[in-house]
Amino acid sequence: MTTFIDITQADDLIEDLDFERVIADRSYDSDKFLQKIADKDAEAVIPPRRNRKEQREYDHHLYKERHLIECFFNKIKHYRRVFSRFEKLDRRLLGFLSLAGALIWLR
Repeated sequence: MTTFIDITQADDLIEDLDFERVIADRSYDSDKFLQKIADKDAEAVIPPRRNRKEQREYDHHLYKERHLIECFFNKIKHYRRVFSRFEKLDRRLLGFLSLAGALIWLR
C-alpha cells in the first residue's frame, strides 16, 4: 500500500481531540487511519480511493459541505495579513479572521 504525504501527520492531528466525525479527502483513506477513527467511536467521512478492491460507503452530503470550508480558506488567503502572518498574537489573528470571514460572507 502506498503511503501518501498527507497521511503522515494525520494520527498526531486527531490524537488528543474529541470528535464525532472526521471529514477528509481521499489521501487520508488508509486502513490504519480509518481504524484509529473507529477506535474513537467516530464516523469517517472520507471517500475511498479509486483503486480499493472493496469500496466502502461514506456520507456524500457531509463531504460536499467540506467544499465550503475549502473555499473560505482560499478566500481569506487573499488577505496579505493572513497569509504572511503579520499578527504574532493568536488573539489578534483570530479577531482578524473572524472579521475577514464576516466580510467575505457579506459580499
